[in-house]
Amino acid sequence: MIELDNRTTKKYTITILEQIADVLSDKEIELILTDNSEITAINREFRGIDKATDVLSFPSDPFPNAPLGSIIISCDKAEEVAHELGHSGDDELALLFIHGMLHLLGMDHEVDNGEMRLRESELVEQFALPKSLIVRTLEE
Repeated sequence: MIELDNRTTKKYTITILEQIADVLSDKEIELILTDNSEITAINREFRGIDKATDVLSFPSDPFPNAPLGSIIISCDKAEEVAHELGHSGDDELALLFIHGMLHLLGMDHEVDNGEMRLRESELVEQFALPKSLIVRTLEE
């Protein structure tokens, strides 16, 4: 189940996000949709990086019935990339959600041996989404 906190004026369909969440976990996920300004502040505070990013993931501390964690997505970044690549904002949101979910589940493309890229690629195909950045990078 997704607990949505849309802090923007943009409207998205989250039906596919619920389906993706159900495939990956039975735990609740907090999804915050925000803008570049807020995600920059969060990125600066928690990662020491003073710039906007597309998606951030924060796993919850494990305790009984705890949510899986929080995913924060910049709708500004999502719309920009969707426009660049010629697909919908909903599709880009789904791609970023998949990426964030895999991080919540403990995967890390920066240190693994391609496992996260492979799983992301499988999910992109399963949900008939356009290729994500991580999948496009894998093909290069």
